[in-house]
Amino acid sequence: MTLPPPTHSRKDRTTRRSTSPVEGPLIRSLSDHTMEGPYSARFPSSPVGETSRRAPVIRGAADERAHRPRRLRRTRRTRSTERVACLMDRPPDPDFAHRPVMADEIVELFAPVPAGWVVDATLGGAGHASLLLEAHSHLKVLGLDQDPDALVAARSRLEPFGDRARSVRTRFDALAEVVAQELPPGEPVVGALFDLGVSSPQLDRAERGFSYRLDAPLDMRMDPAATRTAADVVNGYDEADLARVLRDHGDERFAARIAKAVVAARPVATTGELAEIVRLAIPAAARRRGGHPAKRTFQAIRIEVNEELDVLPVALEAAIDALAPGGRVAVLSYHSGEDRIVKRVLRQAETGGCTCPPGLPCACGAVATVRPLRRGGRTPSPAEVAANPRAASARLRAAQKLPTVEATR
Repeated sequence: MTLPPPTHSRKDRTTRRSTSPVEGPLIRSLSDHTMEGPYSARFPSSPVGETSRRAPVIRGAADERAHRPRRLRRTRRTRSTERVACLMDRPPDPDFAHRPVMADEIVELFAPVPAGWVVDATLGGAGHASLLLEAHSHLKVLGLDQDPDALVAARSRLEPFGDRARSVRTRFDALAEVVAQELPPGEPVVGALFDLGVSSPQLDRAERGFSYRLDAPLDMRMDPAATRTAADVVNGYDEADLARVLRDHGDERFAARIAKAVVAARPVATTGELAEIVRLAIPAAARRRGGHPAKRTFQAIRIEVNEELDVLPVALEAAIDALAPGGRVAVLSYHSGEDRIVKRVLRQAETGGCTCPPGLPCACGAVATVRPLRRGGRTPSPAEVAANPRAASARLRAAQKLPTVEATR
């Protein structure tokens, strides 16, 4: 007699599945290069930087495959990104490691300009500047930066290029004056580059007071010689002004609650104290998503301390005025406040401030000075974001100076 096959209850099958070994680790941490805050992507994060503390729980092989990053084809763009990473990971100053964002796009963008000077208004560690000089023999670079540590690294990196590179310690709203003083008569400005935001070396050095993960005195000055610090803003602004700063510069939903908590806790001496005050002021449900709860507050205070959004339009307008016909301006921005200003200034230059109704010939006498190189902003490639997650929020906008005076329409 043939016996029927053994049967198992549903409970037995469930027990067998639940007790079977799981392949792979139970918990897999995120990359050390993950960044939660809305900071600049100009530099890769370091092991002591703004890294994520969150880790997804892996429940078996199928889930592990779901969390595994998609493999990228090694296209020409991928290989070029790898070449840039290899070059920039060996800086002259190991404490100022620099990986320029959208380097291929920047190098390509300035290839067609005439011979002359490119003003790198945010020189940093000279990542973009050195690549431009290496790729284009017809270009020279005048670099501006207010951070003395950055200038030390930049000058070391630019030394092999000799008199094709100059650098000045200054804030970029002094661009017009520096160009007039530093460039030889008759040598045109054919390019201007702005890579906005804060750098990873500034974040990762606790004593600079930029990071909400490293406890240090409240500072946040990009120029250490500047007089106003984050402590002055946190402890000196009244509640209404502090809430305005958080709303305008950080798009912070809970600006009023945070401002009230900060005022009640004064004096606040360190970044660690401020981060904890902000964390407790935000509702618990909101703290569980969107990264570190203090990231927008720290961004807003940093922008206020350094007057970043006040000086940006002044510098952009000066750069456009300084360009020779056929020259180009390129801007890398990393948050909405910066990008709104960039769009507004470029739009004003494109239209000449024309007030005529759209679609009709210009009758107000407005004169366009630039044309956009493309509508909308460009973003980094998936390969670049995988190699440098801080590049994810970057947006590149560019325009070219018109060769002749042209009516708007």
